[in-house]
Amino acid sequence: MTVFVTDRDVAAALDAATTVATMRDALLAAHAGRLVAPPRASVPLTGGRMVLTAGHLTDQWYGFRSYDTLNLPESEQLVVLHDGRTGAVRAVAVGEELGSRRTGGVGGVAVDALARPGATTLGVVGSGRQAWTQVWAAKAVRPLREVTVHSRSAARREAFAARVRAELGVPARAVATARQAVANREIVVLATTSVTPVLDAADLAPGTHVNAVGFKQVDRHEFGTDLLERADVLVTDSPTQATAYVPPMLAAVEPYAAGLRDLGAVLAGAVPGRTGADQISVFCSTGLAGTEVFLLDRLVRVGAATV
Repeated sequence: MTVFVTDRDVAAALDAATTVATMRDALLAAHAGRLVAPPRASVPLTGGRMVLTAGHLTDQWYGFRSYDTLNLPESEQLVVLHDGRTGAVRAVAVGEELGSRRTGGVGGVAVDALARPGATTLGVVGSGRQAWTQVWAAKAVRPLREVTVHSRSAARREAFAARVRAELGVPARAVATARQAVANREIVVLATTSVTPVLDAADLAPGTHVNAVGFKQVDRHEFGTDLLERADVLVTDSPTQATAYVPPMLAAVEPYAAGLRDLGAVLAGAVPGRTGADQISVFCSTGLAGTEVFLLDRLVRVGAATV
């Protein structure tokens, strides 16, 4: 029987610790070759694109996610999970929550793998859904004691800080500039819709870890080459997808591509991550294909969704 999953089901079933652990499993499976995750495909539409990502966990399941870039008021993502032995549709998820928590969970894995073990302060630039799940997941892997947040809207950043205090139990304050948000922070999250840099890398303290979630392609990017030049450790969740972007991800072109590492390989110990307390580490999120399906499979197997 097919399980139908709503945003409410996802929110009730997937806490941060479970989501981060599931995404760690997915990244390790991709590194080992068990999760087949080709670069995303897209179809031009009038006014935007329809985007498809797919994944196949060998001998277990296959599936896909679809979404559009039309900015329509009721656009929703679709994630479909097939049984790998029979082809039957095991589950269908409609909504935004699964994808957002997936991205946050991968970010949480990056923080756990790359940020200093004792990191307790976090600065975030952005106050939307993606910014929230990054902080939500970071709280699951580090004992945060303060969050600072900046975004263009004073009302939204104040509301974001209030939500961090109420739901995560972490002291949080809204600040007037991105510089104030990232100054002396041990973890920094960039999760904006800006197509031009919102961060001056010189404002980062030694030892900072950065999760970059927003635009990061050659022609539009929420950070500049100054961040890549400061990075001692540069990591992504899919170097293949980073290169396959059209145009490619800024970190996937020379001279930066030569130092770009795979997060799954870092987790497996195949390549080093952070090796010094004062190193700047940067994680460029691409959204490894198949990870939404991986997360939907985990949700269904724990029996938490409604039928």
